[in-house]
Order: sequence, then structure tokens, then C-alpha cells
Amino acid sequence: MPDIILTTLNARYTHSAIGLRYLFANLGDLQDRATIKEFVINDNVQDVAEKLLKDNPAIIGIGVYIWNADPCRELLETIKKVSPETIVVLGGPEVSYSPLRVNFDAADFIIQGEGDLAFAELCNSILSGDLPAERIIKAVPVNLDAIELPYRYYSDEDVANRYIYVEASRGCPFLCEFCLSSIDKKVRPIFLDRLLDEFELLWARGVRSFKFIDRTFNLNVDVANRLLDFFLAKQPPYFVHFEVIPDHFPDSVRERIKLFPPASLQLEIGIQTLNPEVACNIRRNLKLEKIAENIRFLETETSAHMHLDLIVGLPGESLQSFGNNLDQLSAMTHSEIQIGILKKLSGTTLDRHDEQFGMVYSDRPPYDILKNNELGFDDIQCMKRFARFWDLYYNSGNFKQSLPLLWPEGRVFEGFYAFSVWVYGETASTWKISLDRLALLLFRYLTEVKGHDARALAALLIGDLMKIEGRNMPNFLKPYRQDTPKSKQVLSAHNKRQLRHI
Repeated sequence: MPDIILTTLNARYTHSAIGLRYLFANLGDLQDRATIKEFVINDNVQDVAEKLLKDNPAIIGIGVYIWNADPCRELLETIKKVSPETIVVLGGPEVSYSPLRVNFDAADFIIQGEGDLAFAELCNSILSGDLPAERIIKAVPVNLDAIELPYRYYSDEDVANRYIYVEASRGCPFLCEFCLSSIDKKVRPIFLDRLLDEFELLWARGVRSFKFIDRTFNLNVDVANRLLDFFLAKQPPYFVHFEVIPDHFPDSVRERIKLFPPASLQLEIGIQTLNPEVACNIRRNLKLEKIAENIRFLETETSAHMHLDLIVGLPGESLQSFGNNLDQLSAMTHSEIQIGILKKLSGTTLDRHDEQFGMVYSDRPPYDILKNNELGFDDIQCMKRFARFWDLYYNSGNFKQSLPLLWPEGRVFEGFYAFSVWVYGETASTWKISLDRLALLLFRYLTEVKGHDARALAALLIGDLMKIEGRNMPNFLKPYRQDTPKSKQVLSAHNKRQLRHI
């Protein structure tokens, strides 16, 4: 019968909360009286409350993030109505900075900042009957070499079914105003020998997928090289994800990245904008020549899968400027380009642009931009749909040969924007569109609107879709299949990488 339950609502079952495991690892003598119970945001909140309260815990700690803030509020209120004597403690990024834009008044305590040690201290006080006078507890940054690491508290179920999140440092030296990491301006590394010992234990337990949450993996070259060497010494298959700085790939890092086999290394590269003026507005360091050089290297000389980010709605960025960003980036790489909508997170300094650039945001999570001086509400709505269809068509990798017909002469944004508007007009939806229907919509647009030859286009689509073994050919393409040489039904390493991220 645990006295303390640590819980959160993950975005997906395959995700795991490293924060809960840090809290559990540092509970000290209270660890035997605690347990971790994770759920997902699609779970019924009352069912979650029932499961949490079943053992009559004295304390429930909830990790609150931007993606689960609203259901966590509902969960909190349900728990306090049903069991008002249960002490509920909130922590996590969404409650660590003011203003709190979701109503968490029902919480007994809120820990703001790094709760690794503060949560244990609070639990000891509560269980001894010595409740703190202050409801809001401001935790100071911890000494990462003095706390217990969380990795032994990933369960066998986690190892078998979930991503294992890890970190080698906290903080970021850069000042990008849209990012919470810019608040902690100093990078604090974890003692690497100790960390690699923990990774060895994870490996011995069967972990083969490591997702690093560090914001600046390749900032410290020595650390980056030792981490890369750790994985290069292992026998594939394995999968490692790093978030990297786009302008910092010294030769020693390059040489190691080139050694990774296909489908083993993913690099998330935050570009956000390629417009120097816009980058200056948000205090983002932008070295265009170096970025282009490094992306070219990764694209042509390595097997790394890249995931590059662009943001819609940055202060001072017009639709044309964003379109230029996309055109430039898609000319540099054929890798995944993730298009996000600007969000104003509490704790960041984005609000200093509100008056000058007319920035208006939603008051509900994820606090995305609604309009500004450059983009009206209709523009933002169109770009949200653009981003969704871009994922379905471009990032999925399902239409590699046929999709470029949308943008002759490299005008990627212009061509795909017109297509996305047309698709939404046909579907009135951005969700639950089958692969067959996506293919039919592309076929219809390119033949009916753009005048492409149906037989030639069908051959390209059959080549695109039937490269994956076991797929059924869409009915509308079957009349054309006799005109197409039988495709090799081979799932290449590149396709496997693409499928991993759909």
C-alpha cells in the first residue's frame, strides 16, 4: 500500500516520464513507500483517479506538461473532490513559471523548478505532520553529480515497450526566446563516467533505443565524442536520438557520425528560421553558411536520419519569409522537416514582442499564436493545416517520386500551400485520412488541377506506395498497374527510418 504515488499523463503509451523516475530515485528512505503509475492523455480521467486512489495514498505527485495540462487539471479536481484528505503535489514545466494559465488552485502544493530533491523533502514534511507554510515551493537547481540517477527505475515493461529517455546535461547557453531552456543559461553536465555506467546497465537489460533530451548534445565536443564512442562500440541494431546545434560539427564529431550504420542515429536539428532579421528578433544565433555546410555533410556523407524544425509565426516573419525558409531547407536536404506553430510559454520573454508585432496567443494549452501583424488568423489556420498535410505527405516518405510534381522549379512552399488548401477543401479534415485516400487526392489534384498525364503519374504513385512489402495497391491505381514494371517490394533502410517517425 504505497503512501506516495508519482504519476503523469504521457502523450502516448510508448513514452515514459524520466522526471518521475528522478523523483523516485531521490526519495531516500521513502522509496519503499512509493510507486510510479503512468497513464496517457486519452485515458478517462475518472478511471485514472479511481486507480490512483484505490490504495488510499497520502500523497499523489503529478507531473504537468504543456500537452497534459488540461487533463491534469481535471484529474487534480476529481481527486480533491473524491478524496480531499489526499495531498496532491504538482511539478513540471507547466507549473514552474508564472503566470499559471491553467487553474491549479485545487493543488495542495506546487514545486516550481527542479524537484529532484525538493519533492522528497516535501514528502518527509507532509508524512511527519509538519506541513510547509508556503504552498508554492521554489526549488533551486540541483547538483547533478550529487543526486541519484533514474535509470535503474525503468521497469522491464518500459524496456520492452517504451522509449527510454536519458540526459547527459541540463540547460542551454543560448537565448532563443520561444524556448524554456533559454531560462537556464548555464549547461550543467552529468559526470560522464557515472552516466556511462548506467547506460551499460540499461544495455545489459536489453535497451536498444536511447532518446537524449539534452538541448545541446554537440556543444561539448569531448562529451559528444565519448557518447558517440559508447554506441559505436556496441553491436547494432540500436537507435540513438540527439538534439544538436546546427552550426557546430567539428571534424572529430563528423568522423564518428559517419561510422553509424543506417537506421541507428537520428539528429533533431532546430533551424526555426533562416531569416537573419527574424532570428535577431528572437535572439537566436544564426550562422547560415555553417548550417548549410553541416546539413550538406549530414545529407551526403552520413546515414543519419535528420529531423529539422521550422516555426510558423515568429515575430517579424511573413508568410513569404517562412516560404523562403522552407524552399531553402528542402533544397539542402531530403530529410524530415517538422513545421511547428509558435507557442508562448510562461517563463519565456516572447511577450516583449507582443505590442510591436501584434502577437496574439491562445490562453489555452499549447498557447499557440492566433495572429500577428504579418499573419492573420486565417493564415495561421491555413498553416496549421499545411503542417499537418506536410507530415502526411512529405515527412511520411510515402510519396518521394510523385510529390515533387507539386513544386516545379523548386517553389516548394508555393506548390504545397496551394495543394494543402485544395485538400482541405475536399476533406474538411486533417485527421483520419487513409493512405489510399491521400494517394487519390494527390492523383486527382495533379491530374485534374495541374494537368499531369494520368498514366505517367500512376506509375510514379505505384512505385512510391508499393515499395513497402505487404501493402495493398489502392483500387484507383489497379487499372494502371499493367503499364508499370513490377516494383521491387523491398523495404530499404531509408524507408525503415521514415516509417519509424510516422
